[in-house]
Order: sequence, then structure tokens, then C-alpha cells
Amino acid sequence: MNKLNGTAFAIGLALMCAAPVAVTYAQQPPAPADALTDPALKAKEVIAFIGLKPGETVADIVAGRFVRAESQAVGPKGKVYAVMPAEVVKAHPEVVGLLKTTASQPAYANVVVSTPPIDHMDLPKGLDAVFIRQNYHDLHDKFMGPADVPAFNRAVYAALKPGGVFVVLDHAAPGTGLSATETLHRIDPAAVKSEVEAAGFKFDGSSDVLANPADDHTKTVFNPAIRGKTDQFLFRFRKPR
Repeated sequence: MNKLNGTAFAIGLALMCAAPVAVTYAQQPPAPADALTDPALKAKEVIAFIGLKPGETVADIVAGRFVRAESQAVGPKGKVYAVMPAEVVKAHPEVVGLLKTTASQPAYANVVVSTPPIDHMDLPKGLDAVFIRQNYHDLHDKFMGPADVPAFNRAVYAALKPGGVFVVLDHAAPGTGLSATETLHRIDPAAVKSEVEAAGFKFDGSSDVLANPADDHTKTVFNPAIRGKTDQFLFRFRKPR
């Protein structure tokens, strides 16, 4: 994550926390900010793909724009573990305060914020789901260590209950392997599938709800011509029962 990436991320979180707290999918708050308020993020479709239900527990890794949507989906008897890796916090300390602001609001009392190192997440056991949005590719980048990706995927696997799901949403760069993670902030979907399955997961489906065939996959995700409109893949992996 370079400075531009981190700045955009921080701004997104700031807008998220500034939005009204009592909001539903059907309402249209005045300032699009997060998954509840920005239709382009396809909150209903993404949450349905993850399969979150009331009373369930989910960990959001590099938590941000889907935290409130996840919170509403699992309800007061569920729990959202909003994990902001220490490596991100080091570069952008403001993001933790923004997440904690959301968690302090009565409507989002089921959100728990943590800031562990990416290689020592110590996730709660028995989770129903783990979600990482547009940041799986960052695991391979310098600012994140890079992370021990096989160990990361094994940690996610260990935290999930049997039958639990790991959902990855990221910017696509088909055929590039891992070569575009630092330069274009994209990743080859096939590389993600290979890495995650190596941890013991079974591929459980994909969604093209955020796909964009017009994206030629050659531009950085911050290029004005494609920013906010990248071709994104959405994969679901399941821990065998």
C-alpha cells in the first residue's frame, strides 16, 4: 500500500465514520461513503455472497468500508472483529481512531477493533466468516512485511469453524501471478485461488457482481480512468466440515 493507497483508505474510513449510524440498505443518506451508503460497493450482494446471518461472527481483515454493513447483517447477537494490521496503523494511525469511533456508537456495539501484526493476528476461534476486501494483494507488498502469506491463510483456516468461509474481494490482473501487487495494486485471481487452497480450503464459488469487462487490467487502480471501476473478483472458500 503506497501513500496514495493509504490516504484513499483513510479518507474512506473517515467518511464511513461520519455517516449517520441509523441506516439501512433501503435508506439513502446524503453522502455516499461506505458499503451502506455507496451503491457501487454492492453491499447487499456482497453480504449475501458471504452468507452472513444474524448471530454470526465475522472477522474483517484491514477493516473499513464494510464494517457497518457486516454489523447490521449479524445483528446485536453477532460480532464483527474489525482487524487493522499494525503495519497499516504504523503508516496511518488515524484509521484506528476512525474504526473505534464507529465501534463506540450504540448502533455498532457489536464491532470489536484490534491492531495485531499481520503475521500474528490471533483471531478468535469458531468464526463463521473472514473477509478481506481489496487488500489480499497487499499481503505480498513491502509495507506489509511482506506478510507470510501461507501462514496468514493457515491462520484464517484455523480461526474458522468447520463449514466457515473465507471471502476474498480484490482487483483483478489475470495472468500476472504476483507481479502486479506492488505496481498496479492488483493480483491474479488464479494466484489467490492457489494460495488459499494450499491452506486446506475448498473453492466454494465466485461472483461477478463487481466485474468490469471494460477494464483492460493494465492500469493502476488509482488511475482516474479506472478508479472505482476496476474489474474485481469475489471468491468464496470454505473450510471442510
